[in-house]
Amino acid sequence: MTIRIVQHIQDIPAALWPQGGSPFMQRAFWQALEDSAAIGPQSTWLGQHVVLDDAQGQALAALPLFAKSHNRGEYVFDHAWADAYARHGLNYYPRLVTSAPFTPVTGQRVLLVTGLALVDVWPQLFAGVQQIAAQLGASSWHGLFVDEQTRQALLASTPQLAERMGCQFLWQDQNYGSFDGYLAALNAKRRKNIKTERAKVAAQGIRCVWKQGAALTSEDWQFFKRCYEMTYMVRGQRPYLNQAFFEQIGRDMPDSLALAMAIDADDQPIAAALFFQDEQTLYGRYWGALAEVDCLHFELCYYQGIEYALSRGLQYFDPGTQGEHKLIRGFAPVLTHSLHWLAEPAFMAAIEDYVAREKIGVQGYFESAMQALPFKKADC
Repeated sequence: MTIRIVQHIQDIPAALWPQGGSPFMQRAFWQALEDSAAIGPQSTWLGQHVVLDDAQGQALAALPLFAKSHNRGEYVFDHAWADAYARHGLNYYPRLVTSAPFTPVTGQRVLLVTGLALVDVWPQLFAGVQQIAAQLGASSWHGLFVDEQTRQALLASTPQLAERMGCQFLWQDQNYGSFDGYLAALNAKRRKNIKTERAKVAAQGIRCVWKQGAALTSEDWQFFKRCYEMTYMVRGQRPYLNQAFFEQIGRDMPDSLALAMAIDADDQPIAAALFFQDEQTLYGRYWGALAEVDCLHFELCYYQGIEYALSRGLQYFDPGTQGEHKLIRGFAPVLTHSLHWLAEPAFMAAIEDYVAREKIGVQGYFESAMQALPFKKADC
């Protein structure tokens, strides 16, 4: 088996990309990111993708990989690690990253031909990562939001990786049947709060409408982009994505998309939230509003999403990263996993110690969050 490095998404053989499953590991999603210059040579996410070929030159596996001089758009924060390098006169950047860009969603990270076991090819792929690190002078490799199968395979075949844990929130259908069924499972205080929040939005004459991906027009995407950009502008930041990206995924993966829009009393759209979906999960990804409306974010991004998931028979609703306000609305804590390798042995030892201590705190937070869920307590 031989390793080769490619810079473009189109150079990763199409047969390796999964058919179905998470929309964030579909070739169309990655190609739209590169075509719109969110990743690739015209961006700060420089592709160094590792492809593994057999003796006949047929691709067996690929590891999407980026060389980066920052950690924006990753959602696993290592600023303290960079600071520690700087204090010792070392360069932390560039660093190598494997993730679904701008997407803190757990999933597979290695592309494989059907029937091939990840443990059989990961050592060769990781050797390619180390080769690139040496060539570029990169400090480290970071595999972010890996799923359980990937986590187990990588840790089993590469013991020098450090595992870092995080915590997010996920809604799961417990045979609620309807939104009222979901409310009925909550304790009286939270049930009342949610009804009050939804009533505040309705009292202002605001209604929410959904459009599926295939029905979305260029005008819809223009409006959504304005909303999306506003979310960043109010924080003094630049958005990661542009209209070209949104229009391309609208064309190339419409079955994975749905847009919820808030319409005011004058029939004018004032806010929007873009959702992705696969066979079992709804993903709340991007949102924004052109007007300040009390509780509109909760309505458009959470309650509408729960109703949509129930109506489509979806088992899970992933509303996005961070936010304990999700917890009190019935989104349960779930642990996330990332894997890390640092080329400098002394720093690798320090990071292993750091993540071991951090893990204790994350697990404690997870257990406390489970106890704070607002569901009715079972009778003893």
